[in-house]
Amino acid sequence: MRKSVDLLVFLAAALLTPSFVFAQSVGRGMSFGGLMPLLLIFVFFYLFLIRPQQKKAKDHQKLLNSLKKDDRVIAAGGIYATVSSVKGNIIEVKISDGVYIQVARQSVASVITKEKEAEEAAVKIPEIVKR
Repeated sequence: MRKSVDLLVFLAAALLTPSFVFAQSVGRGMSFGGLMPLLLIFVFFYLFLIRPQQKKAKDHQKLLNSLKKDDRVIAAGGIYATVSSVKGNIIEVKISDGVYIQVARQSVASVITKEKEAEEAAVKIPEIVKR
């Protein structure tokens, strides 16, 4: 992925570098050849920046709309909690026994699934061996 991005940046730079080899008349408008670098830049930005960001936002919105009671979530501040109720844009979460807080729906960063819990349990930092 990195090599393809570097190649596209190099090609864009090569196409945008002014060339003084060919004489151009002053009064003519832009031709298709003059628009080509602008089109390439737009396609590059759309493919590598705009479209992935829109997809990520759409997936996050689906995640927020599918929140329900007893889901394990991670809030944007790093708080691990369990959803106790969903009321519009406010979610009440349980962070400990008897400790409930209200957070904005948009502050939920991700939902912890059983697969994620299994991964986190498998990847543990080894304890320091006492000497």
